[in-house]
Amino acid sequence: MEETKEKGLIRIADDVVAVIASMATLETEGITAMSSGIVEGIARRVSGKQVHKGVQVFIDNNQAQIHLRVIVGYGHKIDEVCRKVQWNVKEAVEQMTGLYVSEVNVRVEDIDFGTPSQMEPTDEEAQEELDQ
Repeated sequence: MEETKEKGLIRIADDVVAVIASMATLETEGITAMSSGIVEGIARRVSGKQVHKGVQVFIDNNQAQIHLRVIVGYGHKIDEVCRKVQWNVKEAVEQMTGLYVSEVNVRVEDIDFGTPSQMEPTDEEAQEELDQ
């Protein structure tokens, strides 16, 4: 973002918007992590530009398009989680930067099933199932 004011120029780097979007995404219940693909790793090496894991930002004329790649925790309603992510990211970026966020696209790339010990029922849960 680049904006000219009476007292000078204001610039907000794409990377700053990416950090805000990433933090807002990870604060959303049901999101366990951001996902990075092989293309992202290549982009880092080729361009030398800082690429934030799972976030792409495109800014034009004070409007931002944000693309996210996420991992959702097992048991959460994916569509609801994604809508919450879209809302959280839009609000955070607009409030912190003054940019208008025209779209937040969310791609779910994986489901996090947790560690095996988290998935196994506790002794109490197992006993309740036997009692039923």
